[in-house]
Amino acid sequence: MRIPRRSATPRRYLMCPPTHFRVGYSINPWMDPGKPVDLALAQAQWEELSDRYRALGHTVEELAPHPGLPDMVYAANGATVVDGRVLGARFAFAERHGEAAVHARWYRDHGFADVHTPQHINEGEGDFAVTASWLLAGRGFRSSPLSHAEAQEYFARPVIGLDLVDPRFYHLDTALCVLDGGGSGSGGPAAEIMYYPGAFSAGSRAVLARLFPDALIAGPADAAAFGLNAVSDGLHVLLPQAAVGLFGPLRERGYEPIGMDLAELVKGGGSVKCVTGELRLA
Repeated sequence: MRIPRRSATPRRYLMCPPTHFRVGYSINPWMDPGKPVDLALAQAQWEELSDRYRALGHTVEELAPHPGLPDMVYAANGATVVDGRVLGARFAFAERHGEAAVHARWYRDHGFADVHTPQHINEGEGDFAVTASWLLAGRGFRSSPLSHAEAQEYFARPVIGLDLVDPRFYHLDTALCVLDGGGSGSGGPAAEIMYYPGAFSAGSRAVLARLFPDALIAGPADAAAFGLNAVSDGLHVLLPQAAVGLFGPLRERGYEPIGMDLAELVKGGGSVKCVTGELRLA
């Protein structure tokens, strides 16, 4: 098997320190208020990830945490940014409603001129995955199906809706990761993803198989270890170190997997991708 030659593309990420992180309520199957968070360890794990991004040549912007909004550490949920345009979030649960305005204000204060306040529920990159040609969009537990048409109109990119059926994988980014966004148009290289079929309806599995016939397929154990909640720069794939079954297949495809320990943040239902928003400039 010929291993593709891959290269990293410098990225710009948005992260929010877990200063006020705790699990005081349950809005997904992973959250158990009876299991306390070691805040010092959560901070150390978060810093290790942000430091690793910088060491790989990426830029990390920081969003200031707010008391009373403990889930702000999951910065990917606050918006989706494509070509410098920002589709804000509208959260499904009251506990997170306040985050949307904080994110929108950050983008406006940092030079993003086009920030759209959505009409329909979407939780940012939790349920929107960006490739060069399409947006893949999850639905079933959080984001409204109506948000897909709203995103398509705003970004002027086709949106492919995917139905999530397992409550453990309540956001698309817990069940699917874009490894390489590919090139736009019919002449560019195809996008490459990895995903867990068991998280999707039969019809959505068929759509994914048609669009991505060469996708890396994750097994149940690696999916349950949040192995799909990963971030790729086109070469390096940062993912939970517990997803041991994905490291070999990623290397076989020319990627360099980097295991990260975010066990404290997993207590809130998110790992590497959930805490990492991507700022895709024009």
